Amino acid sequence: MKKGLHPVVKLARETVESYIREGKIPQPGELTPEMEEQAGVFVSIHKQGELRGCIGTFGPTKANVAEEIMTNAISSATGDPRFPPIAASELGDLEYSVDILTKPEPVSDVSQLDPKKHGVIVESGFQRGLLLPDLEGVDTVERQIEICRLKAGIPFGEPVSLYRFEVRRFK
Repeated sequence: MKKGLHPVVKLARETVESYIREGKIPQPGELTPEMEEQAGVFVSIHKQGELRGCIGTFGPTKANVAEEIMTNAISSATGDPRFPPIAASELGDLEYSVDILTKPEPVSDVSQLDPKKHGVIVESGFQRGLLLPDLEGVDTVERQIEICRLKAGIPFGEPVSLYRFEVRRFK
């Protein structure tokens, strides 16, 4: 177990390790102030610098952030359709980050977006794509929107609504 992890990251790690090794979801213990809030949360898992899983919620779906972290950590480890489920043999090689999202706000123009500061949600009808801020290789608003459209299956040229949010990222 790595020392010095922020409690939200430690909770994500402990949840995944308990679930993968024992099939059990641990009790979160004492909640930090961040964990008591309600917010959308993304849990990202990397192995040797490469993405290994990332699942999250746009807004709160659980009683608190601790429950969001635990649910999304398990989903990230076992349910990201881009990757096979994480095996117990991989657990020692994984790094976790937890993003706690602010409430998304509508944006009327791309000039109100900053790919380093703002995450983006692109919406058209029932289709919706989200991209977290400050991701390696995503340096322009246009690239953020392009990735969101692809994730959501929204054709280029189709009108969309844009939303921005910020995150508190814990590693």
